[in-house]
Amino acid sequence: MHQQLIQQIVEEIRAKLTGRYLGKIFQLSPLSFAVDFGLKDGQYLYISLEPSSPRFFLIERRARDLEKHAIPLSHFGQLMRARVGGGKLISIVRDASDRIVRMTFSVEDELGQSRELRIAVQLTGKAANLFLLDELDQITDALRPPRGSGQRPGEIYRPPAKQEKQVSEDDVARSEYSGSPSAAAANYFAKLDAEDVFRSRANNLRARLQKALSQKRRLRANLEKDLAAHGDAEKHKLIGDLLLANVATAVRDGNKVRIIDYYTEGEPAMEIEIEHGSSLQDEAGRQFRQYTKAKRAAEEIGQRLILLEREITGLEQQERDLEHTVLEHDEVALAHLAGSEATSRKPRAKKDAGERIPGVRRYLSSDGYEILVGRAARDNDNLTFRLARPNDLWLHAGDYPGSHVVVRNPNRKEIPQRTVIEAAQLAGRFSQASEDTKVVVHYTERKFLSKPKRSAPGLVRMSSFHSITVEPKESVKRL
Repeated sequence: MHQQLIQQIVEEIRAKLTGRYLGKIFQLSPLSFAVDFGLKDGQYLYISLEPSSPRFFLIERRARDLEKHAIPLSHFGQLMRARVGGGKLISIVRDASDRIVRMTFSVEDELGQSRELRIAVQLTGKAANLFLLDELDQITDALRPPRGSGQRPGEIYRPPAKQEKQVSEDDVARSEYSGSPSAAAANYFAKLDAEDVFRSRANNLRARLQKALSQKRRLRANLEKDLAAHGDAEKHKLIGDLLLANVATAVRDGNKVRIIDYYTEGEPAMEIEIEHGSSLQDEAGRQFRQYTKAKRAAEEIGQRLILLEREITGLEQQERDLEHTVLEHDEVALAHLAGSEATSRKPRAKKDAGERIPGVRRYLSSDGYEILVGRAARDNDNLTFRLARPNDLWLHAGDYPGSHVVVRNPNRKEIPQRTVIEAAQLAGRFSQASEDTKVVVHYTERKFLSKPKRSAPGLVRMSSFHSITVEPKESVKRL
């Protein structure tokens, strides 16, 4: 607040409050108060010591509204009520050439004797503070932790060192207005607060949009990398076909095989590498499996990339709309944008914990992981190759027919050993080894499984796995 405005408000308050008694104190925030002096027109003295915008003027409020928004009195608020409450305001002055207001009260002690106590309102930006002073201007308490000489309890109060002005010269103190100085200050700060709120909401929305865009772009890069890692599906198929076509004529040297490319004009020779000890037919089968994986990945990842690109385009448009809204200072448009953004990022409703999945038993491990157990052979296929995700853990009793077991791993974190044991016990329990005292269970991540072509339901091939020996039993809660 400007010195000119503070002086005008002091004069207004002097005329209205001198001779009145300090009544109830409402604490509206850790650094702001509304003080009742018994004015009939519903006016209260408002004091705020927020360093970014200290304030001191009369406000019009209903008592019930103040009670509704008030917080419990802080230690300083309680001291102010105990020491100055009921005191009569006998003078209010502003220090010459400074933004400090001193209010002097006549207060009766327990013996009925009067003494003068003061409240110093320090409206000095970063050093803004509220002090309780005794008759000798000695500080008895301060609202904010005081700094500097003459600012600490026990010292004689002295104003802080001069600071740069915290408010522009072009504020309400220099403008023309009608009505009281307090009303003009209240209107000015209301507009200032509205601008701060608008700016804060815009900044929060901008930060959320930037975070969402960053996540989407990172996901897009990961998907594109994943797609590239699967290789060219048609190339895998071509090599598989050529290996089979060259079974009788291929020339092999260690892990290198020289074959004829019958599908290219001129039928040139080409050289490929295969694992040592692997036959051309085995390598052809591996290439065909890679072809199937790459083709499926191209379809699934391609669809995800299309949807992701739409989401990124939408977020980028929201960013442009936000900057235009900020430039126009359009509060309605900002509220609409914030609502749209909140809707777009609203998480999908989680499946009900009691939801049934056909052909699957559902359990919950001690660590909170969902465990799914297939019933029949076709249910096992559906569980493993449709419901399970690449990073889910898959288990099956070794050398015995039985249920496929899947531990869901939505966060892609390492599954606790206790959960692995509990899932392995279920795999043993729902197998033909269920009556044995011990059973060996194989486990691996779903991404290391494949299904041989034209194989029977429930049959899988593991490219990598671990084993664990457990007792077959149901040791966890069934959902």
